[in-house]
Amino acid sequence: MTRPEYLSEEAISNFIKSALAEDIGEGDHSSQGSVPSTEISKARLLIKDDGIIAGIEMAERIFSQFDSSLKIEFFKKDGDPIKKGEVAFIVEGPARSILSTERLVLNCMQRMSGIATYTNRLCQLIKGTKTQLLDTRKTTPNFRLMEKWAVAIGGGGNHRFALYDMVMLKDNHVDMAGGIRSAIENTRAYLKKENKNLKIEIETRTLKEVGEVLAAGGGVDVIMLDNMSIDEMKKAVMIINKKYKTEASGGITESTLRKVAETGVDYISVGALTHSVKSLDLSLKVIK
Repeated sequence: MTRPEYLSEEAISNFIKSALAEDIGEGDHSSQGSVPSTEISKARLLIKDDGIIAGIEMAERIFSQFDSSLKIEFFKKDGDPIKKGEVAFIVEGPARSILSTERLVLNCMQRMSGIATYTNRLCQLIKGTKTQLLDTRKTTPNFRLMEKWAVAIGGGGNHRFALYDMVMLKDNHVDMAGGIRSAIENTRAYLKKENKNLKIEIETRTLKEVGEVLAAGGGVDVIMLDNMSIDEMKKAVMIINKKYKTEASGGITESTLRKVAETGVDYISVGALTHSVKSLDLSLKVIK
């Protein structure tokens, strides 16, 4: 998998630094108090659920950034299918360093693996269609980097990363701007003035609003079909007639996902990929 643009070395390093500071603070007194500084240990990452593993590369970065003397032997890579009872990796080195980084590694990997597993499951449900599954901005504050990375590992696509890298004119933007035409024209004038080349997506709630976007001469890249019925989506796709990319969103469940994809939309965005997922059960166990 090609690493997404948002996964810069600086972004990953800053996340690890902040997360370790949050967890360790002035010091890991439990490890420092009970374990000699000279103790060398081994621990294995035990898989306790079936699914898709994610966060392997992240774990390596956490260990190495905290203590470069830690050595890791990998048996799995990001995106691999996993079974309960398997071992993802073995880490060896100063016992205190393993103990101090254990929770951050597990927190990242359990959440990321849960997201990758669920994303993969939904991707399988629309396999064979031309529709791509996307995530949303419904992420955990300060953990978006890992959650969107996990979606990509699971086979999904990343929607815009944040407010700054794409324009999305949602219902509130449209209503506050005074309508669809005003929202589009105002945005295009703003981007031209600021010399910004950003894609524009606009949300439509009815077929009438789809018609208003087309009547406005387009000026957008993607038309979102929000909370529409299957029949409405089919009609919208026909009306748009490939002039613009289409995205279905809102109220889409596992039971309706395939039917939505079969309407011919280019994308389906699902907030549940990141905001309602169950973490995968993983454990770091000392090898005695």
